[in-house]
Amino acid sequence: MASLSQINQFRCKALSVTPSASNFMPKPAISLPCMVEFSGQSIRKRNSSLRPVLCVRAVTDDDEWGPDKKKEEEGSAVAVAVADEKAAEESETDRLKKALVDSFYGTDRGLKATSETRAEIVELITQLEAKNPNPAPTEALALLNGKWILAYTSFAGLFPLLSRGTLPLVKVEEISQTIDSQNFTVQNSVKFAGPLATTSVSTNAKFEVRSPQRVQIKFEEGIIGTPQLTDSLVIPENVEFLGQKIDLTPFKGILNSVEDAASNVARTISSRPPLKIPISNSNAQSWLLTTYLDQELRISRGDGGSIFVLIKEGSSLLSSLSA
Repeated sequence: MASLSQINQFRCKALSVTPSASNFMPKPAISLPCMVEFSGQSIRKRNSSLRPVLCVRAVTDDDEWGPDKKKEEEGSAVAVAVADEKAAEESETDRLKKALVDSFYGTDRGLKATSETRAEIVELITQLEAKNPNPAPTEALALLNGKWILAYTSFAGLFPLLSRGTLPLVKVEEISQTIDSQNFTVQNSVKFAGPLATTSVSTNAKFEVRSPQRVQIKFEEGIIGTPQLTDSLVIPENVEFLGQKIDLTPFKGILNSVEDAASNVARTISSRPPLKIPISNSNAQSWLLTTYLDQELRISRGDGGSIFVLIKEGSSLLSSLSA
């Protein structure tokens, strides 16, 4: 009997057996490729005998959409967080602006503000300046452009003008500053209202940009506007003059009798052009530092640390101011 080592020396040929067709033999299974594609992934067929096995595994979002999708989602999350933070910042700024305008109530543009009210106003202004959305206002001239209404000032030089002691029947109706950023001009205007007419006194000036926040202003001329006739003569019940209250009720009949004559005079004056007075004084200069600026509110500081708070014409903050 041959030994095992002798048997191993014989060459063997692989015998391929093909089963004959028979009704009793199962039909061959459908041949599947060795690799199948599922959800963008290549999956190898584990068993090719008789019954093909399809292996499916759960995939994560990273597997399904790839790293680009993950980066996109992370970017979206960051954008949402930034937007939420910005919205919160804007909400806080709006709250501060509303509180600032509310604190002006009863101060007559700062003339009648108490020391406690001034301290509160300064605190609110400081908080707003820290949130200034335009730290370089002179580089945002489009925002500076337009008419600004003075809401509050600590500039004592304006207080005699706001006081009615010298002209009890005349009041300051509006103080404004109009900036033309294209021609670099500034017009400061004070509008007076009397019993029969309104008039204005204004100054025209040129400005130069000296820093991201500061402009230098040089006054060129003063203008006294011609009185504009009002609808009717308005007479108050009483006026205060030199610390004394004067009752005007007995004079109403007399004043009403001359209303027609006064109206004719006012019409004649209103037809005349405004009076312009050149300003040649080389010292007629000033500077202005804008410490807060957005679409509707501007805070500026002038000579001697005086504060000016101005509101853009058409802003809803003006209605809050007059409420």
